Amino acid sequence: LKSNPSNNEEKEAQTQLTKSDELQRLHSQALSAYQQEDYKAAISLLDEILAVCVWDAELRELRAECYVKEGEPSKAISDLKAAAKLKNDNTEAFYKISKIYYQLGDHELSLSEVRECLKLDQDHKQCFSLYKHVKKLNKQIESAEELIREGRYEDAINKYNSVMKTEPDVPIYATRAKERICHCLSKNQQATEAIEVCSKVLQLEPTNVNALKDRAEAYLLEDLYEE
Repeated sequence: LKSNPSNNEEKEAQTQLTKSDELQRLHSQALSAYQQEDYKAAISLLDEILAVCVWDAELRELRAECYVKEGEPSKAISDLKAAAKLKNDNTEAFYKISKIYYQLGDHELSLSEVRECLKLDQDHKQCFSLYKHVKKLNKQIESAEELIREGRYEDAINKYNSVMKTEPDVPIYATRAKERICHCLSKNQQATEAIEVCSKVLQLEPTNVNALKDRAEAYLLEDLYEE
């Protein structure tokens, strides 16, 4: 503006300066809301800033943190994926994406994302630790599914019991393991045990179609047609 003053440029410059001041004010408010654990307010403020500062990786990472706290993991993943592209060698974003997928029970996508982190830094301690754990769990689940395809139901049950030992802290893996054990017991014509395990799954997930079907098969074996 100083080098080439004109009315149009002065107006434009003043508008941009006003907008810049406004965004800095919103940024301070967003950080304050985040620190006070008012994540909804922080998200709302960050939405306004990111509508203008579309390419700001740090702001996207901050909004992702807020989405996680608000129980909206898919939105967090979307922001973190953008941040991973916007910032070079963003191992932290890939690590967080992998962690979220893992917590959601998607071990395959979790493994894929943590590998992206290790491509950028093979010595990344957090990513390597997560990679080893997810890889082990992934291998156990793949092995169990292969045993089911081969009709080796007892072996598959043992393998899914190992899955629950490998991951005792994220409930979705235990539920999925029990769902598959219920399937194996039903297929193996162990009706009483199948009904018991399927019922436990259905207490947690009343609309689990697989458990309903497998329990129905077990009831048939016991001639319990009404059930």
